[in-house]
Formats: sequence, structure tokens, C-alpha cells
Amino acid sequence: MEGLNHALPSPADWLLNLVLAESALELVPKEIRRSPAVVSDSRRRGVDASRILLDRSFHHSAMSRLKDSEKRGRPDLVHVALLSATGTPFFLDGLVKVFVHTYDDVILDIAPKTRIPKNYLRFRGLMEEALGERPQKGLIKVYPMRVKELARKLTAGPVLGLSVQGRSTTVEQLARTIVTAREPLVIVGGFPHGHFSEETLSALDQLVRIHAKPLEAHVVISRLLYEVEALNEGFND
Repeated sequence: MEGLNHALPSPADWLLNLVLAESALELVPKEIRRSPAVVSDSRRRGVDASRILLDRSFHHSAMSRLKDSEKRGRPDLVHVALLSATGTPFFLDGLVKVFVHTYDDVILDIAPKTRIPKNYLRFRGLMEEALGERPQKGLIKVYPMRVKELARKLTAGPVLGLSVQGRSTTVEQLARTIVTAREPLVIVGGFPHGHFSEETLSALDQLVRIHAKPLEAHVVISRLLYEVEALNEGFND
């Protein structure tokens, strides 16, 4: 835990903390590692089943046995969301800090200005290494931690969650709340279906939606960061 504390931004500096929560990014869980689909994938890749990402594209037949299976096994969605966040000028300028919270309560702390591989196979290998080794130094640091614990460590300002179940607002109004707040934290779901768990909801000060229909994480992140970046530039002119 101490390593995470040392990585946090100075409270004196304005910074947007962005968390992709309950993300569908995890190594294959123990209960299905002996299933034919997982064993076949493991042999094909020459990697132990305990060291490969759970991926519905390959492990669909085994995943029906898992709790909350509809929320899990989509590392591709996490990949696209991270590309959307880390490819922005806002991130490259050091004004947004990105974290990934996984379904099984692991935090990936993405270092400032990190370039996420655009190729999915390279991304998969990077995530498998990070989740397998759990480094506490380097471009991606990994910690066992619940999203509520992370929220307590990161912010003294509002913790805002985005969900179709939340109170209706516009992306422009939300961006203004973020820009004028001290140490804001925004939580976006990193899963394909379903809603935030009660654990995640308990970490929030507000739950809002920016559209009547569910939007994918990368769309929400792109729209929000664009508006926050534009407002931030306006305030600093």
C-alpha cells in the first residue's frame, strides 16, 4: 500500500483521477482452469492456464460456471477504453491519472504518459505479465485493493460515478463540476453488461448519467475528457 501512496499526485496540483472500475480484466480463475476451453487455449499458446487472461472469445463455454459471468472476460473493452484515455492531450500533459480496478479487486496504477500498446496481442501480454507478477515499480504498478479503498486514498473532492442508473446530466455540466472541484475522481464501468456493485456504489458521492442509453466505456471517456480538456484550457487562458 505504501507504494501507491508514494505514486499519488500532490494535493496542491489539480488533477483528474479516472478509474475504470470492476473491469473485465483478470487472469483465468481457479474454478475453470481445467475446463476444455481453457486447457486448449493454454496449450495452443504454450502458457500456463493460471497466467492467461480470461477472454470470452476463447473461454465462453467455461464461463457459464462463473459468478457475474456477463460482466467478465472482455479485456478487449478495457484495451479500447485505455487507448481512449491515454491517447488524449490531457493525459499526455499529465492532467489525468488513470487507474484500472479489476473485477477481482486488483488495482493497476498506470504511470503518467504511458503508451498503451495499440496492438491487442501486445496489450494482452502486458496485462498478463502485470497481473501475474504484480510489480510495484515501473509503468504499471499493481496492488490488491477495493475501489472504495482507492477512492479514499485518491481524493478529497467529489467521487463521481457514471451509470445509466444515475441522475441525468449533460456531459458539459459534468465537465464543469470536475474542472471546478478539488481532486475530482471519476469512476467509469469497465465491464460489458450489468451495473456497479454495491461496493462500488458505496464509494460514490454522486451517480450520474450523460445519456439515456448505456454507452461503452471508451465513448464515455472520450466525450468526457474532451469536454474537461476544453473547459480546463478556457479557465487557464
